[in-house]
Amino acid sequence: MSDTCFSNLNLPKPMLKNLDHLGYKQMTAIQEKALPEVLRGNDLIAKAKTGSGKTAAFGIGTLLNLNLRSFATQALVLCPTRELATQVANELRKLARFTENVKILTLCGGQSIGPQIGSLEHGAHIVVGTPGRIKDHLRKKTLRLDKATTVVLDEADRMLDMGFADDIRDIIGQTPKKRQTLLFSATYPKTIASLSADILNQPITVEVESTHQQSQIEQHFFEIEKENKLENLSAILAQFKPEFAVIFCNMKQTCNDVQQHLKSLGYSAKAIHGDLEQRDRDQILVQFANRSCSILIATDVAARGLDINDLPCVINYDLTRDAEIHTHRIGRTGRAGKQGMALNLYQPSEAYKVASIEKYLDTEFPVTELPDADPNYQPNNPPMATLAIAGGKKNKVRPGDILGALTGDAGIQGNQVGKINVYDFAAYVAVERKVARKAAERLSQGKIKGRKFKVRRL
Repeated sequence: MSDTCFSNLNLPKPMLKNLDHLGYKQMTAIQEKALPEVLRGNDLIAKAKTGSGKTAAFGIGTLLNLNLRSFATQALVLCPTRELATQVANELRKLARFTENVKILTLCGGQSIGPQIGSLEHGAHIVVGTPGRIKDHLRKKTLRLDKATTVVLDEADRMLDMGFADDIRDIIGQTPKKRQTLLFSATYPKTIASLSADILNQPITVEVESTHQQSQIEQHFFEIEKENKLENLSAILAQFKPEFAVIFCNMKQTCNDVQQHLKSLGYSAKAIHGDLEQRDRDQILVQFANRSCSILIATDVAARGLDINDLPCVINYDLTRDAEIHTHRIGRTGRAGKQGMALNLYQPSEAYKVASIEKYLDTEFPVTELPDADPNYQPNNPPMATLAIAGGKKNKVRPGDILGALTGDAGIQGNQVGKINVYDFAAYVAVERKVARKAAERLSQGKIKGRKFKVRRL
């Protein structure tokens, strides 16, 4: 956090009051550097990682530029994944509470396009989406961007990694030449420089420190042999006993191999990668975020948009070639002044990757001795369980309705209910594992919003 308050900016009083209500007191480093430039109307290149507060950095200025009397799409935010797009749209809706009637629409793949077309017919001030689905709507002429005065590229480096460069250029080609373009990226490879030169007009460049305090994140590097890698991972987990952890792998198949191995040892472990159906991805992310799953195994692309509070541990089962991406991975732990841990496995032939990370972080990491396997170790079950309800926003189901159905007369205690996530046609609620059966029976036998819904435990 910086020492600069939002009240130092020339923002409308209702917006400042809403920011204060949301807990936005001091600006983060990226907000302090980027927001004044956004408010001045400048194009921007901002180098900032996930979790740095960049949504508010571009969202505040974007919301203030809207003409609410017009329901033409005036702002477009492009994101690499549906998870990140959903997260950004939800944050923008919170920021927009200072005024009325701001319509924010999410357009992503993995969802039926029909309801999206219906929503677009009613207009939207801000569209948040993934490049592929935005291109679909432009092709069908169900979305027009000729009135878009603001374009935001969020996590631009990942969109290019995923092969969206041509789509992005095509999409921006359908926006007015006179517009404000804001590009946010955790890293700044040559491909980003090339894209920036094509789409930005005299941009201001801001950057915040992308490395982390060494005292915040305790790193261990283990030299292992390839044939013993899974067994070494088991021994490391048994030694350090992280309550929750994200394990990064470089390949989808490796994610599956690691998951199968850990499940065979009794761990609550789930893998997420691009081959999964969107519903399955949603369910896995919900379970990890609400503490119903202890270990999430992911590729870099699949983990984009993952924003988990109080993540105690990141494990790099495969080291990345890029020291900056390594720093981005481990930055998911040790946030908000809390201590974090990064456990890194590498083969002797990958010593150059460790050297690259040491050079980037300007520190040396001694090799940590591999622990012996503990044949008697039994991993703990996660504290929560997730119940899936076959009804959501389109059925008028709200989180308060689910909470009320669970905790009504002779129900379970409110402090035994965790996070509640409500999607268009499904909802997920976390409950303490010991009361999961009782909670499922109560929801199945009772009613939510006067209706019965199918309920199952994930």
